[in-house]
Amino acid sequence: MAQQHSGLLNAPTGTGKTYAVWGGVVNAAMHAQAKKRGTKVLGLQAIWITPLRALAGEIAESAQRMCDGVGLDWKVGARTGDTSTKERAAQKKALPQLLVTTPESLHVLLATKGYADLFKHLDWFIVDEWHELLGSKRGVQVELALSRLKALRPQLGIWGISATIGNLEEAMDVLHGADQRAFAADRPRTVDPMGRPLYRQPPVLVRSTIKKPIEVRSIIPEEVERYPWAGHLGLKLAHRLLPIIEQSTSTLIFTNTRAQSEIWYHHLLDIAPELAGTIALHHGSLDRDMREWVEKALDEGRLKAVVCTSSLDLGVDFRPVETVVQVGGPKGVARFVQRAGRSGHRPDAVSRIWFLPTHALELVEASALRQAAEAGSIEARQPLFRCFDVLAQYLMTLAVSDGFSPTTVYHEVRSTWCFQDITPTEWEWLLTFITTGGKSLAAYEEFRKAAVDADGMIQVHARRVALRHRLSIGTIVGNESMAIKLIGGGRIGTVEEWFINQLKPGDVFWFAGRSLEFVRVQGLVAQVRKSREQKGKIPSWQGGRMPLTSYMAKVLRAQLTAGEGNAEMAAVQPILARQRETSIVPTEDELLIERFESREGYHVVIYPFEGRLVHEAMGSLLAFRMSLLRPITFSIAMNDYGFELLSDQPIPIEEALDNDLFSPQDLLSDLQRSLNATEMAKRKFRDIASIAGLVFKGMPGRPLKERHMRANSSLFFDVFREHEPDHLLLRQAYDEAFDVQLELPRMREALERIGRQRIVLKDPGRFTPFAFPILVDRLREKLTSEQLEDRIRKMTEHLEQGIRPRSAKASAAKRR
Repeated sequence: MAQQHSGLLNAPTGTGKTYAVWGGVVNAAMHAQAKKRGTKVLGLQAIWITPLRALAGEIAESAQRMCDGVGLDWKVGARTGDTSTKERAAQKKALPQLLVTTPESLHVLLATKGYADLFKHLDWFIVDEWHELLGSKRGVQVELALSRLKALRPQLGIWGISATIGNLEEAMDVLHGADQRAFAADRPRTVDPMGRPLYRQPPVLVRSTIKKPIEVRSIIPEEVERYPWAGHLGLKLAHRLLPIIEQSTSTLIFTNTRAQSEIWYHHLLDIAPELAGTIALHHGSLDRDMREWVEKALDEGRLKAVVCTSSLDLGVDFRPVETVVQVGGPKGVARFVQRAGRSGHRPDAVSRIWFLPTHALELVEASALRQAAEAGSIEARQPLFRCFDVLAQYLMTLAVSDGFSPTTVYHEVRSTWCFQDITPTEWEWLLTFITTGGKSLAAYEEFRKAAVDADGMIQVHARRVALRHRLSIGTIVGNESMAIKLIGGGRIGTVEEWFINQLKPGDVFWFAGRSLEFVRVQGLVAQVRKSREQKGKIPSWQGGRMPLTSYMAKVLRAQLTAGEGNAEMAAVQPILARQRETSIVPTEDELLIERFESREGYHVVIYPFEGRLVHEAMGSLLAFRMSLLRPITFSIAMNDYGFELLSDQPIPIEEALDNDLFSPQDLLSDLQRSLNATEMAKRKFRDIASIAGLVFKGMPGRPLKERHMRANSSLFFDVFREHEPDHLLLRQAYDEAFDVQLELPRMREALERIGRQRIVLKDPGRFTPFAFPILVDRLREKLTSEQLEDRIRKMTEHLEQGIRPRSAKASAAKRR
């Protein structure tokens, strides 16, 4: 790094990536300082981007210790949404030599008048946990910020740090920009088409040769039910966690959702009250002070266990963590390896992780995860393209600071990976959008936010517009949250507004590990008091269920027929044996379709093993295509392994197969006709409109209510759809609905794979072990927990006794 190289560092979790990169910067700074004896280093020298603001303070402390230890006279500071007003004011006068910040806070600095002076001494730009930002709009923010900083500081050294990522070369290209291709030429180019100097050194990929061992153990149930269903097993195995917690100095218990973490924390205290005071809860909706207390107590060894979500996936160092537990399938190899790395967070230590299944078939996932982790096979993280909402926000950021030259910034933006193919027409559309509101909104003055000055610069002159924009910088969007606050006490955290809206005064719910009684709502604050009730609702958060990643689905399909090679596969043999009695366990070259009748109607269950989102879209696609053969209606249920089509009349599956049911031809048009594409795009547009600045989220302390934001964005959507169908943000909403929500590219690949497989159609006469969990997922939406368990118990008794489910006709005859 002393030669001002740039690149990407990849190494296993816990091998010192943070210190390696920061040590290189410190070493380069020491060399530079030695050459300039007696000259005090002034101004911002390095920026460190972290995806989690909770990590900023931890990273800053570690970096400051290294500077102090080697005698480098640098001050290290942090700037995030949590930074106090006093600290921000001090930084405005003089920034530290190293600033640890987030993508959002970096863009706030770019929105400052005279921002170029802030960066005039900048030599280094480091992006930590780049794999977490890649493939998100926050990653696009980093790309855009770098395009401006590289223009200001052509020799800027840029480094990415990543622990778990499959497409390393592509990840490096995205970080360093499309303009890095200049290095592939036979002769080094020193200037770009605009005459600005490029880097003198191409980026380098640094891979660690350290093979960090991961020890994976599964908690095998003593008895495996041959008809498994999601959620039936996890809490029944909770008592098996107690000796693991007891024998470890400290344990992280990872769940996939915040609701699960609340349930598990409450249940562990129920079965082991002696854990009180030594076990804690940590997730992103808890108040910051509470999270920081947990992190500090964990670091100091005062806690035996923490039940957490992805909020503790990342971190510089948690020395006392000896053991990690994963509750339920993590749905991806990268996530599993990252969490395993929280244990033994040192180069010479073994990472230990226990897998606790929430239903028996997840043991197959555990076996697949172990093999993938041992082989070092990790999923790729796909970068985003053409995120025009983020670009519109970025252009406004430049406009509220010192303004920008459209020609100059156009070439900078084209140097990014995300916008490398943006056309002059699209660029002109964006400039028109921020200056006049575009064709549909040109008559409304409030959308004329920026102005084209006489010198051709685009700038915002209205202070109110500038203030609103600075308050809206960021790409993290979601359902509106309400603060939870004790009457006469402090704030506990946040819960989504829709959950609070269904509570009545006196209702009890569990949050932050406490039993709380809902009292009233004041503004966007839900006031509560402590309750002694032992039962209550558990908040849930929209979008909490994660689907299988594409690579995880691939290794799972291969594992199904792997035999009894390990304890996990040996444990699931009774399930697979029962499956083979009336059907088959498909190989990688087979697609299984099962057909049978029950009192509910006619069922067809298909098993692509491609994940929930793909199955949701594929189910709708196949239902539509079969409805073209004859009039028929379906209800659809799905899980990560397959999906069910249910109808009140026989399903023409054989006729459909003869008519290329799984053909990828006309996929997009058929999906648009089979799904409510307009409603899906409208939901996506709400977030896009917020990011692009069409919808203002409100002033601090006075946020706009969720229903108002939804109404405003829906109005814009309808106007654009009717009067400006080529609106870039409208087109982006449809693209995101299909490519992101429905994973259209992955679905196309799945259909092409199915086209090469042998289709096996079976008539098992009853629900099979593979079909049973899909049925339960459908019933879960209609029944309470008690009703569901009672219904499942009766069904499994009949299935175990070999009683064939009554046909729809027999049921109708009996009712008559």
